[in-house]
Amino acid sequence: MPLHDLVVIGAGPGGYTAAIRAAQLGLNVACVEQESALGGTCLRIGCIPSKALLESSERFHEAKEKFSTYGVVLPEVKLDLATMLKRKDQVVTTLTKGVEGLFKKNKITRYFGHARINGIGRVTVQSQKETVELEAKHILIATGSKSSLLPGVQLDGDRIGTSTEALSYPEVPKHLVVIGAGYIGLELGSVWRRLGAKVTVLEFLNRILPGMDDEIATDAKKIFEKQGLEFRLGTKVTSAKVKGTECIVESEGNEPITCDRVLLAVGRVPNTDDLGLESVGIQSDAKKRITVDEHFATSAQGIYAIGDVIPGPMLAHKAEEEGVACVEHMVTGFGHVNYDAIPGVVYTQPEIGTVGKSEEQLKAEKIEYRKGIFPMMANARARTLGQTEGKIKVLVDAKTDRILGVHIIAAHAGDLINEAAMAIAFGASSEDLARTCHAHPTLGEALREAALAVDNRTINL
Repeated sequence: MPLHDLVVIGAGPGGYTAAIRAAQLGLNVACVEQESALGGTCLRIGCIPSKALLESSERFHEAKEKFSTYGVVLPEVKLDLATMLKRKDQVVTTLTKGVEGLFKKNKITRYFGHARINGIGRVTVQSQKETVELEAKHILIATGSKSSLLPGVQLDGDRIGTSTEALSYPEVPKHLVVIGAGYIGLELGSVWRRLGAKVTVLEFLNRILPGMDDEIATDAKKIFEKQGLEFRLGTKVTSAKVKGTECIVESEGNEPITCDRVLLAVGRVPNTDDLGLESVGIQSDAKKRITVDEHFATSAQGIYAIGDVIPGPMLAHKAEEEGVACVEHMVTGFGHVNYDAIPGVVYTQPEIGTVGKSEEQLKAEKIEYRKGIFPMMANARARTLGQTEGKIKVLVDAKTDRILGVHIIAAHAGDLINEAAMAIAFGASSEDLARTCHAHPTLGEALREAALAVDNRTINL
């Protein structure tokens, strides 16, 4: 029976990052993954392929609609969807091969198959070829999540599907109905809208992007509507089914919608089924999440959990941070994640970046705050890019000036938000940010101006 210091179950961002860090710290590490390609949902059928399609669709839209304003006149622009999808797949293959290389470099043993815990320190790996019993001093559960289902929505893996199917439609839908106005629905809805589909987004709540700062979400909705997305908020979908070559979507109090494809994007649920948790007395909550302590330890000795299977935002980088903190504490006795400084990004056009608390959270917690806002239309670099939509909002403690939240809707917001995350992580004030010299002309200057706006002293507005 192979003996390892650590067996990681799942090779997604949290799992493979934890495995690599543990190997760097001198542990004998194994990682079990049931998919042939490493990288998890994020790399194979989530974050990475969706960003590849977003980038390609943006290039297509710009070439077709905007290049002439830059003095670039092209003959008729045509879509080659097959090549676009091929490029997406090539990006994924390159990165999954990269994870394989990292495993080899760090001498991590990879087991292929489904992992099941069958007692303290014991993991059974079942594949079509064989069953392998592993023994480990420590076990780390990093099995990620899967798409949530919705009663009445009949997935067929083709016409009605999840984000997995929406990454590989063989042709541009004439009419795509997206159920859910969160990150995934808006990103993939934007892809197919830019490529020519009519897109209708149905959302149960009376707003888009649940949990995000309301002012930023409201601005985003207006921008997306200008881009052609149609929103129907406060809509409870009761059924979606295939009828012939069409899909019929029904909702309470509304006429049925006929379309040719449906994307179900109402969130994700933890992958905690059939892990053998009951064999070691680990119980999951009503949302199938595993309870852990501040060092990611479960109620069972030597067994830990990170990422989407525990409470908190289901974000790849959150899982990575937890994986590193978990194994570092395991080896050194120290490991910590600052949950106040975990950014989130929506990769639409413009992008949306957010970190820290929203205005609604501050009000609910009765925290006195001040805010500074700077519009991107007043930023020189945004002008040269021709991408002036959006704003940056900085929220600070009214007494200490410490930055509590930053919310951005702008071109490259996903890159801009990292500076804000660092500011929060190091306890910076708006004055610190305002006094930091930013290169000119850059989009980052708008973040500095928003910090200046907290005290009503913006320079370029």
